[in-house]
Amino acid sequence: MRNDDDSWATDAHKWLNVPYDCGIVLCRNPKYLVEVMSLDPAGYIEAVRGFAEPHNFTLQMSRRARGIEVWAALRALGRSGLANLVGRTCDYAQMFAEKLSAAGFEILNDVVLNQVLVSFGDDEKTQRVIAGVQEEGTMWAGGTHWHGRQAMRISVSSWATTAEDVEQSIKAIIRVARDR
Repeated sequence: MRNDDDSWATDAHKWLNVPYDCGIVLCRNPKYLVEVMSLDPAGYIEAVRGFAEPHNFTLQMSRRARGIEVWAALRALGRSGLANLVGRTCDYAQMFAEKLSAAGFEILNDVVLNQVLVSFGDDEKTQRVIAGVQEEGTMWAGGTHWHGRQAMRISVSSWATTAEDVEQSIKAIIRVARDR
């Protein structure tokens, strides 16, 4: 019997700064991964049946090997480098949440990783602030809906982000929010 915790999937592109389509699946029982990922090329590659199944010799037939970027990033960072990167971006998200909350704005989510959802009042005001921050240009944050409310979504993920970048971004958000 399978449990819900038998597998886990995530997208590597944000924290590892690799291309968008570099996903990761960890599966406790390889049998289930094989069942989900298997390819039966009948009707598509019949001409080579009996010789060799091409999908057994290439990654996803003719698509590029997406795992190489993930491997390279993990290899370059190492365990401590990855832990530092994740920890640092989570700390910066906390910094955003604490300072924006202290400035009077509502943090909608429990900031446990690198994501912060902020409301600047009603949905229209929040949309104006999002547009203003994007126009201002210090940082980029998009909009989202959370439990029926409009929110600014701040995602701290770049390896190059510094505490100074976060401070400048917070000041820009506060300035734009007070002007809108």
